[in-house]
Amino acid sequence: MDVCGKEIRSHGKLIRIGLLDGEGYQFLKDPEAAVEDLRKSGGGTDLFTFTQKLAETTPKYTYPMEWDNLAAIHLSTYDEWMARQIKPEVRTHIRKAAKKGVVVREVPFDDALIRGIAAIYNETPVRRGKSFPHYGINLETLRKMKATFLEHSIFLGAFFEGSLIGFAKLVTDEELSQAAPMHILCMIQHRDKCPMNALVAQAVRSCTERGISYLWYGKVAGDKHGVSHLRFRCDNGFQQVDFPRYYVPLTRRGHLALRLGLHHSIVDRIPEPIAAAYRRVRTLWHLRYQSPERT
Repeated sequence: MDVCGKEIRSHGKLIRIGLLDGEGYQFLKDPEAAVEDLRKSGGGTDLFTFTQKLAETTPKYTYPMEWDNLAAIHLSTYDEWMARQIKPEVRTHIRKAAKKGVVVREVPFDDALIRGIAAIYNETPVRRGKSFPHYGINLETLRKMKATFLEHSIFLGAFFEGSLIGFAKLVTDEELSQAAPMHILCMIQHRDKCPMNALVAQAVRSCTERGISYLWYGKVAGDKHGVSHLRFRCDNGFQQVDFPRYYVPLTRRGHLALRLGLHHSIVDRIPEPIAAAYRRVRTLWHLRYQSPERT
């Protein structure tokens, strides 16, 4: 559904929740006008949710609100990030990547990049202890996947001896105020060369060169990727930034869902100790019955 020039996508069966396509990368310039259009459209959305930008942490609207969060870096210069915002071991890893011959740079969206990403995706069927959904992907499907938000995308490539061993698709908002890696991945066989740290460093450099103030990378509170994922982000200077998330009921069902707290998924309600135990069991299962990750 198109509202105020933006695509609104709805999900859910019992309760249809609508949100901006590309949330975090795109924002509504006039949320009140968008809400009014949604009310008139009768498009089947029960509850509409939207957020403010990372730079706008003070609530601006009177709609029902909850606090959301992202792991983000408030950027000024690349040198400031290197000297003051990251852990000493991260600086060591970035230098190690360069010493081992890893070269990271911005790259064009072309056939060579698509072939290189396909090689990374098809390296192993298991990542982070679970089946990797893009393993075996064909080039045409991959091209369509990476072509989203192309006008606001910056592609980064990590190369070793001329071959792509890692990449990131960095997507900015329209006003170049914040950006995030929509996709970022490296080859497991080259993990010893610290390409992920080198990619984050280039993402910071690309943002600061464009005057982008915030680089974000997933959540802090409510993150379900595990302790190691959170530690990586914290070591690289990402900190929790809280900002308003609004929920606007559009139907009676939406009002009831919001009142009963049904707008949160079951996954969001799982305590972290239980989620961590599940991840451990899942990892052991994959290591035993599927092709194991190389370390």
